[in-house]
Amino acid sequence: MIARDEAGRIERALSSMKPHVDEMWVLDTGSRDDTVARARAAGARIGLFPWVDDFSAARNAALKLANADWHLVLDADEWLADGAEVLAALRHTRPDFVGTVRVDSQDDSTPGTPAQHAGAWISRLLPGSVRYAGRVHEQPVHLLPVRRLHLTLGHDGYRGSALAAKAGRNRALLERTVADQPDDAYYWYQLGKDHDVYGRHAEALDGFDRAQALLPADKPLPAWMHDLFVRSLHALKCLRRHADGVERAGASMPRWSDSPDFFFALGDLLLDWAANEPERAGELVPMIEGAWQRCLAIGERPDLEGAVAGRGSHLAAHNLAVLYDGLGRADDAARCRAMASPSPRR
Repeated sequence: MIARDEAGRIERALSSMKPHVDEMWVLDTGSRDDTVARARAAGARIGLFPWVDDFSAARNAALKLANADWHLVLDADEWLADGAEVLAALRHTRPDFVGTVRVDSQDDSTPGTPAQHAGAWISRLLPGSVRYAGRVHEQPVHLLPVRRLHLTLGHDGYRGSALAAKAGRNRALLERTVADQPDDAYYWYQLGKDHDVYGRHAEALDGFDRAQALLPADKPLPAWMHDLFVRSLHALKCLRRHADGVERAGASMPRWSDSPDFFFALGDLLLDWAANEPERAGELVPMIEGAWQRCLAIGERPDLEGAVAGRGSHLAAHNLAVLYDGLGRADDAARCRAMASPSPRR
C-alpha cells in the first residue's frame, strides 16, 4: 500500500492481511504522524517516496519494492473482510490474470440518513509485472483476462470524517487530468463522482453528462455506468430538476430494468417532487410506490457497480412502510416494516 498520515487506521489494514500474505510493504509518501512507526510495528516493511501529485508513480514504486508473483493492493482505510481462502489458493495459481475484488464502502456522509454500504469491483490483485497509469483513480495497464474473485475489502474512506480530511485533494488532480485528457469518459465520471460526494450537484451532473456523451455507441457500457446513472438521478433530485430526472429515467428504464438502485433513486426523486409540489401527489404517489415495490421484486444486486446494500430489500421496505403510514394503509405498513430489518453483515 501507499500511505500518508494514516496512523489511526493503518494497523487495522495490516493486521487483517498479515496472516494471509508473505510480506507487507507500506510506501510512505510524506507522513507527519506516526504512520511509519505503526506500520513497522504491525509487521510491514517500509519504503519512502516523495509525493509528486501522481498516484500511479507511488503505486508503481511500491510494486517495485514488493517484487512478488502476486500483489494485492490495499489502501490504509481498507481491511480484509472476507475471502482469505482466495489468497491461500493463489500460492498454487499462475499469475496470468488480473483479479477484481469487491470493495464494500461505508458512507455516512449524508446528514439524517443511516450509514450505507456501497460496493465496487476494482482490479486489486495483480500479477507481478503489471503497473499503473493515471495521475488519480489510477488503473492497472495490461492485456490479461480479468476475473471476479470472492474477496471483499471493507472501506470506510467515505465516512464523513474521512471525507473532510481529504476534501479537495482528488478534485485538483482530476481537474488537471480532464484538462489533459478531455476525451476520457472515465475521468469525467470520476470528477463528477467527486463533486457528487461533496454535494456539488450541478458540477457533478456536468461531469456525468460529459462522460456519457464520450462513450462510443457501438461498444458495451462500462460497469461504472450504473453508478454514474444512479448518481445522476440523485443530482437531479438535489437540483430540484424533477421532471428532467423522470424523463431521463424513462428513456433509460429498459437498460436498468434489473437494478434496484435505479428504482430506489427514482422513487426518491419522485418523493422529493411530491414534497415540493404537493398538488402533484395524487399523480406521483402511485409511481413512488411502484418504484420501491420494483426494488423488492428485483432483490439485491451486489454485482452492479456502486450498488448500495439494502436497496433491493430493507431500505426499500422501510421507505414503503413510511409511505403507507402516511397514506393510512396500516396493514401494508406493518407488512413492509417486518421486512425492513437488515440482515447482519459479514
